[in-house]
Order: sequence, then structure tokens, then C-alpha cells
Amino acid sequence: MKKHPALLVLEDGTTYSGFSFGAPGERIGEVVFNTSLTGYQEILTDPSYKGQIVVMTATMIGNYGVNPDDVESRQPFVEGFVVREDCSVPSNWRATQSLSRYLADNGIPAISDVDTRSLTRRLRDKGAMNGILSDGDLQVESLLEKVRAAPRMTGLDLAQAVSCRQPYVWTEPLSPSDRSSGGDGSGNDDERWHVVVYDFGVKYNILRSLRSRGCRVTVVPATTSADEALALKPHGVVLSNGPGDPEPVIYAVQATRQLLGRVPIFGICLGHQILGLALGGKTYKLKFGHHGGNHPVKNLRSGRVEITAQNHGFGVDPDSIPDGAIEVTHVSLNDNCLEGMCHRSLPAFSVQYHPEASPGPHDSRYLFDQFLAMIADFHGKV
Repeated sequence: MKKHPALLVLEDGTTYSGFSFGAPGERIGEVVFNTSLTGYQEILTDPSYKGQIVVMTATMIGNYGVNPDDVESRQPFVEGFVVREDCSVPSNWRATQSLSRYLADNGIPAISDVDTRSLTRRLRDKGAMNGILSDGDLQVESLLEKVRAAPRMTGLDLAQAVSCRQPYVWTEPLSPSDRSSGGDGSGNDDERWHVVVYDFGVKYNILRSLRSRGCRVTVVPATTSADEALALKPHGVVLSNGPGDPEPVIYAVQATRQLLGRVPIFGICLGHQILGLALGGKTYKLKFGHHGGNHPVKNLRSGRVEITAQNHGFGVDPDSIPDGAIEVTHVSLNDNCLEGMCHRSLPAFSVQYHPEASPGPHDSRYLFDQFLAMIADFHGKV
């Protein structure tokens, strides 16, 4: 089968040539690299990647195909996909189609045969930057003009672009094999606790993890007010992951500020940043972000090191949160940035990484149990 040429042009003028696969077309996005060895389907369907072109550092992608059980949202949200080698003939009993066919069906352009090692080093040295992926216009100067005119990630509210439009109830638990590997309950139906999850770009495994612990789970749109959330009579609230810059998501910061002290809160990734802003703190843009399934984080309370999955381009400055309101509970061992915090007097805590990570690692799933223990304590029940 004849390969069609394609180009990836970064805003600094660096150009990478390769071959098109997936859907034809042209896309602009912030180019970031992900260091996970597996889980490309979960990465593609993570809404946190809205607005980004993802580079996989693993050399062969697509070798186990795609299946309908491993998606993390209703559709892929990446702008584009970059790999060294696309495996067009998958070999896995669960696969229902190839990666290329899946991308084509969902309108996601991709490029293979790229020197991803060189590209990753470029992003590490210069920082994340906008890029344009094209298999139509192959004129570098034309592509460079387009990418330099595109908006940057800073200042973009993308949560509303990926959030649900109406509230809904989630009923699916983790699969039996996933529960046994991660110690996530039995998928029971006692529904002792009602948890409202703000959908800023929520991953399904957050919802599955709560459901597997016997929670009744209601998912609400990103713009839901505090009064609307409290009207559902939740025992606890989860602020989910999501894409973009947290600072423009003013509606979520205001709602979180009004929820503080009235119901236990657990923030994950973007939800962690929103909680930080609600507490009066500031966020900042990381040089190239944390994206991958192998990031070491130290739990300062236990002294243990957790291997975590991460996907964020912004961080919370712990020193900016006034009055010593928080305890820093987790820090990154790569760059010492804030990875977890807990309010000293209110029932609220958050982490910057993903305890629901699928396919893994599963080191941090205890955080869901910690949240339910906080709910039980808050409501005076065992």
C-alpha cells in the first residue's frame, strides 16, 4: 500500500517529515510527548488532550490494536498523533480494528516514520510549542505561517468543549480483572454514598472506580453551579481532570469556592488546579508538562514513592495559597512540583496525577478509599 507523505512543523520552524495514517487533513495543536509504553487508546480518548498533538516516545504503536472496552471517553480528543512506527497489523485477541482505522473513523490525522527521539529532545530543550500536522499542504513556509497565527494553550478554556451537556448517572464498575489487579472493591450495589462528579473532561475510569466502591455516581456539566450540585444532595464531590488552562475556568473556581466546607471534595488533575485557585492560589505553565505512565511521586505522609500516570501542562504554586491553608502531601521526584495537597481544616484534598490510571500503574488507587473515608467522617458514619 502506497504511503502518502506528511509533515509536522513546529512554530520554531523545526520540520519533521513522515507518512500519513489515520484520517487525512490538517490540524494545529500544542505538541507534547507521552512516555507511556502502553495505553495509547486510553491516551487518545483522554479529554485532557483536547487541543494537543501527542507524540508517543515508545517506538511501535498500534501493535495490540483497538477495542471498545478500553476507551476513556465518548471519542478521541487529541488533535493529532505522532509515532515512530505504526503497526498496521495488530495482534491481540481483544482487538476489533487497527489503530489507523480507528483514527480514520474518528477524524484524527496522524503521522508515522517520524524521528520521535529527536522531536522529544527538541520539546524537552525548548518546551511545549504549537505545531501543525498536514498531509495536504506540504509547503513549510505556508504551514509555519498558519501555526504561528494559532492561539496558544495559555488562556484557553477547553473544559466546556469536552464536558457533557446534561447530567447523567453512571452505573458501570471496573471490570473484574481490573478490580482484582487494583484492589478496587467488588462492584457492589449498596450505593451508600452519592458522589457528584464535575465533568471538566472526566475519564471513565474515575467513574468506574467510584462505582466499584458502591457509590451512586452522578456526572454534571462543567458549568454546574454550587447550588445546582448541592440540590442533588451529594455526600461528596469530585472535581475531574480536563484540558486547557485552569485560570479561565472561572465558573468552576467559583462553584468550588462555594462548595468548600459544605461537602467533601476530591480534585484530580485539572480539578486539583481548580481547587488550588478556589483556595486563593495561583497556577503556572510547565515547560513541557508531565505526560506519561512512569512518573515517580513521593507521599510525604507515608514516605512511600508511587509510580503515577500524569497528563498536565499546568501546576499549582503551593506558596501562593494564603494563610498556610494546605498541607503539601505529594511532590514530584522529577522536578519537585506540587503533586498533592490537603486542606488543614476543611474536608478537601487533591492530586495532580491520575489515581484511576488505566492500564496503570495502580499505586495510587488508595486515594479513592481515602475520599470515601473522608465522606464517612464528615457525615459521622462508619
